[in-house]
Amino acid sequence: MNIIDSKRIWLSSPHMGGTEQDFVKEAFETNWVAPLGPNVDGFEKDIESYLNTDIHAAALSSGTAALHLGLRLLGVTTGDEVLCQSMTFAASANPIVYLGAKPVFVDSESYTWNICPEQLEIAIKDRISKGIKPKAIVAVHLYGMPYNVEAIHNVASEYKIPVLEDSAEALGSSYHGVQCGTFGDIAILSFNGNKIITTSGGGALISKNVKHKERAIFLATQARDNAPHYEHSEVGYNYRMSNITAGIGRGQMQVLDSHVANRRRNFDFYKKHLENYSEIRFLEEPEGYSSNRWLTCIETTSYQLREGLRLSLAEENIESRPLWKPMHQQPVFADCDAYLNGFSDDLFDRGLCLPSGSNLEEDDLYRIVSVIKNVLR
Repeated sequence: MNIIDSKRIWLSSPHMGGTEQDFVKEAFETNWVAPLGPNVDGFEKDIESYLNTDIHAAALSSGTAALHLGLRLLGVTTGDEVLCQSMTFAASANPIVYLGAKPVFVDSESYTWNICPEQLEIAIKDRISKGIKPKAIVAVHLYGMPYNVEAIHNVASEYKIPVLEDSAEALGSSYHGVQCGTFGDIAILSFNGNKIITTSGGGALISKNVKHKERAIFLATQARDNAPHYEHSEVGYNYRMSNITAGIGRGQMQVLDSHVANRRRNFDFYKKHLENYSEIRFLEEPEGYSSNRWLTCIETTSYQLREGLRLSLAEENIESRPLWKPMHQQPVFADCDAYLNGFSDDLFDRGLCLPSGSNLEEDDLYRIVSVIKNVLR
């Protein structure tokens, strides 16, 4: 196939539902182009209703902004340590540094690829023995697969350390029937362009404590005090979501369930056509876990095979990517401590993310599978 003539297949492209423009048009027609407005309020209510529990959502400019504010609300400050899942995107760790704190990385367990409860407890005990009790734990639902909620929160509760639940990739996922994004002392969502739904850019801070929402909104709007003039008693941020982007989000919420269904369909298709090849393995859902399958990921038997698949797909104009490079391997975090079992290092060498967009057509999936089969043969 000539790469010039072949359709580009993206890893995870935006997928509009059709009604987004209605909300945006209404914002223009009513001149709600200013930063806040009814779409922001409506989007927050849509999120709260979807999560189906007694929670409160603050719509923000990005998931990273939500992580930053969440850590600040949990009291993280200069000199503190925060335990963070190593197998994740850099945005999970960067806000720790924004606050002058230090990330301490914890490796993953094999059956969810998420933060390992045993390594987490080892890390907590060791940090306490060194005279520094961690201020918070950042646990991530990687690629939409829930982390081991019960085990992680039992450890956190025993040592009285709050959990910031990074649910950036997991809107629409659940653990024993409870929606991801509702487990942490504070949780965050992302609506980046490649996520399960998108507002182009955006995120949300989630909490069962309404005061967390109120405080987040205050800080996200430059921490302006209640005065007729501009009065500021502390440093704030320009982190609030705009009424225009929130309008996109309102339309996207209407198709969230279908997006999840389509991504789960992608996983089922890949598994049906590839599960008999011993060279690859899929991340399965443990009992009681339901992943939105934001990205379908596979383990291969070697780095060479992983790269062979990635490059062969690229030759056919198909985007795939290695798994997240663990944070403890990143140059920017070279001086940070880490509690490792070797799993995330090995997984990074052998793991590959396959195209997983909710707008993939069956012909696209057959084309992807055909390339993979040719390599495996």
